Amino acid sequence: MKPRNHTHTHNNQQPMAEPGTGYVSKGDAISRTDARAKVTGQALYAADHVAKDMLHAVVVNSTIARGRITGFVLGDALAVPGVKDILHHDNKPSTRSLGIFYKDMTAPSGSPFKPFHSSKILYSGQPVAMVLADTFEAARLAAGLVQVSYEAEAHETNLLPHLGRAHKPSPLKVGYSPPPKPKGDADAAWAAAPVKMQAEYYSGVEHHNPMEMHATTVLRGEDGHLTIHDKTQGSQNSRWVVSRVFGLGKDKVTVKNAFVGGAFGSGLRPQYNLILAVMASLHTQCSVRLVLTRQQMFTFGHRPETWQRVKLAAGLDGKLQAVIHEAVAETSRLEDYAETVVTWSGQLYPCENVRLAYGLVDLDRYSPMDMRAPGAAHGVHALEVAMDELSYALKMDPLAMRLVNYGERDESADLPYSSKELKACYTQGADRFGWAARPLEPRSMREGHELVGWGMATGIWDAMQMFARARAVLHPDGRLEVSSAASDIGTGTYTVMAQIAAAAMGLPLDKVTFRLGDSTLPVAPVEGGSSHVATVGSAVEGVCEKLQKALFKLARKMKGSPFAKARFADVRFARGAMRLKGVASTRLALADVLATTGGEPIEEKYLMLPHILKQRKFARATHSAVFCEVRVDEALGTVRVTRVVSAIAAGRIINAKTARSQIYGGVVWGISQALHEEAHSDHTLGRFMNHSFAEYHIPVQADIHDIDVMFVEEDDRVVSRLGAKGVGEIGLVGVAAAVCNAIFHATGRRLRSTPMTPDKVMSGPSTA
Repeated sequence: MKPRNHTHTHNNQQPMAEPGTGYVSKGDAISRTDARAKVTGQALYAADHVAKDMLHAVVVNSTIARGRITGFVLGDALAVPGVKDILHHDNKPSTRSLGIFYKDMTAPSGSPFKPFHSSKILYSGQPVAMVLADTFEAARLAAGLVQVSYEAEAHETNLLPHLGRAHKPSPLKVGYSPPPKPKGDADAAWAAAPVKMQAEYYSGVEHHNPMEMHATTVLRGEDGHLTIHDKTQGSQNSRWVVSRVFGLGKDKVTVKNAFVGGAFGSGLRPQYNLILAVMASLHTQCSVRLVLTRQQMFTFGHRPETWQRVKLAAGLDGKLQAVIHEAVAETSRLEDYAETVVTWSGQLYPCENVRLAYGLVDLDRYSPMDMRAPGAAHGVHALEVAMDELSYALKMDPLAMRLVNYGERDESADLPYSSKELKACYTQGADRFGWAARPLEPRSMREGHELVGWGMATGIWDAMQMFARARAVLHPDGRLEVSSAASDIGTGTYTVMAQIAAAAMGLPLDKVTFRLGDSTLPVAPVEGGSSHVATVGSAVEGVCEKLQKALFKLARKMKGSPFAKARFADVRFARGAMRLKGVASTRLALADVLATTGGEPIEEKYLMLPHILKQRKFARATHSAVFCEVRVDEALGTVRVTRVVSAIAAGRIINAKTARSQIYGGVVWGISQALHEEAHSDHTLGRFMNHSFAEYHIPVQADIHDIDVMFVEEDDRVVSRLGAKGVGEIGLVGVAAAVCNAIFHATGRRLRSTPMTPDKVMSGPSTA
């Protein structure tokens, strides 16, 4: 048996590749370089860092949804041994008051929530006090003894009764664009069409709840410098907010997030634990740790509650003649949090008559925030269920109808796609699933006491690229260190970036280290939107190309060099050497080239900027086709998703293993959206009631069966120099719709709200 390898860590827990892994290429299925550090406990997360005389902080949350604080009774809490202080709005250290200082790099229009800013209560669960103690146990005990009195005001937390007062959102949010203007006359075309459908769809609130709860550890140096370990998807974003809120120079604050135990969008914006932990550290001049409880994970942003209406019309040939998609979602009183919900309906299928509308309703809740595939998780779901409904009205196979409406352009933007292999997803996915054997009529398949149904749906997500910097240092002993202030939220960033660098330089993977998760490293965007590989990965390849050129110049100067008259374009780097393309015998070991530097490392920096002039000529997106089998026990209303085939077109796949893992996770979450996740609100109290894993349901092992992920061949050099797009979001989009459509095929019952729980399966209207 081959002995196990060991992962070494250095530079603040930065993992290195396991020795013995050898040379790699882009596309190889490489195991995670940080895996051993994680499973052995060597990886330190935000709440794992310690300091001498560190204080522990526990937050007290409001019990009303709107009003103001009228007073505190703190005597019993302060009497708990070990309690040092209790902070609230009346005794907090100085912070800037203007909302602009609280805006992070991903903030929507409006004024962000400011913890402990005043006595005003804006939502249920708002932090109102913070206990500081020598031990966590003392802080927790004292927090339960803090008494807060309120003057409550009438609140509104229910979206559906207030749809009529929806307003158009401000467009000032990164990644959001208002729906395009109407095309043609969709209402007249819908009315005149021979085949049509209309329906309303509803999606309730979902909460992120990653495995690692949000936490911040502030380590205060003797010079007052704050080293902050924060659960965040962007160390530089968190540093930006801390510096501005507290008026600290960026040289006084370093934020690190070397390891992140999942985030899914909850770490895009700094959460209140960050500001409160820094506040406590500045107040006490001590190191401080603040960890939110699982229940408190329900007291900040979430996927917004959303209502939608879709009206589709087609000719007898199945071609769309009208598309109308309207949506209304919740936001807070403070900010216009907006998502791209309806725009997909004008982008995915060609149609001459399209009308799209999107509005927001202000409620007494915390601002919603991005959650894996924001907007598309709801908008594409409604569209794809509506397309399935229309296919039955046409008595047409759902896949055949989508192929009839296939287009190579984004009709809403009137642009061709930079690449679009969705048709290959349809055909290859259908073949793998066995779709051709599917009977058209619902309730046609049964095994024992269960009805069997097959459904499918399309997925789409933006293929984004931002800007980033990278630095590379090639040491005389052949070790390569590449760095950028990127984040790894469990997606495999450490591994993929090291793989890109190793492949570019022709080095063994165990000779390459990628450093991330530190605000002092070269600038990188917040890790979100499935853009990290296309962005940071392109920067890594760019800086490696600069290293290649530097080595090439050194090689040409070497005495008797076989590269003296060569062109850089004719050189490749492989297996630890420079080689001439097409001339196998001409090689020069990199070690020999490095020996000419006199023991000095070679360092290069690179700024990756998107080719905007080139990219603006194309629509850029990832695509998928999801095929699903369900088995339904009508007597109990239970649904089992027994088989899923997810065919993905996401450009060039850099690491087949981590990419497939991302799609697995997306499919599981899609099943969770379809059948399990639901936040229940008591609108009389204005709060979420099921704020624990005991009551907020997510899938367990028994709920997940066969998942087959396949990547169709695609290479997109418009999106990135690597040819890669992102895979984080696309694995989720379309899954819940495929489950819904399969339930209809099994039962003849059309369910138009998620999650599709047993009560809905048993009582849903039959349209078969």
